[in-house]
Amino acid sequence: MHLLIATMNPHKAGEFAQIFAGHEVTTPGEVGIAFDVAETGESFLANAMLKATRLREQIDERPEEEPVVVADDSGLCVDALSGGPGIYSARFGSPDGGKTELDAPARNELLLQALQGIQDRRARFVCCMVALISGSRMVIAQESWEGQIALAPSAATGGFGYDPVFYLPELGCTVADLPAAEKHRLSHRGRASRVLTAAIKAALREG
Repeated sequence: MHLLIATMNPHKAGEFAQIFAGHEVTTPGEVGIAFDVAETGESFLANAMLKATRLREQIDERPEEEPVVVADDSGLCVDALSGGPGIYSARFGSPDGGKTELDAPARNELLLQALQGIQDRRARFVCCMVALISGSRMVIAQESWEGQIALAPSAATGGFGYDPVFYLPELGCTVADLPAAEKHRLSHRGRASRVLTAAIKAALREG
């Protein structure tokens, strides 16, 4: 199965390649497509649909290629921040409304400052994943991963984004401390990908 992933983010692309191991996984850049979509939706689903639909349109202009287009939108939702930063996770703390994004350590530090002195540190990662099999056929999966915001970032170098400050009480560590295979087994994106893969296979069998 050929999956074309609607992202130009190298960290996310690498994670998708591991999550969908056993399938052909490519990015727009690898097939010569310039891809850039403004995430203007008001939900994870809306943003995932924006990306999937735009990339599907670009693929439909090249009828010799028939991959399944996969897009996701994901973020960190913190209870004490009324579910924020949520869909704005990548733009959290941006000084100009999202045109310039802070790097991950700066976003993590800003998050910890926002929660300073707050005892309720419950949070979850959310991933909404959309697969467009054709212009009118799609499957959607949304999953979450429960945890807490740590008091300080982990010194571990695994993962990316908010992983160093997302603490898993049942494991006694942050996501950044997990081996990649364990992260993919447990994560919001890993869970969504397994649901999505099964649904895509069923749809393709049905023709």
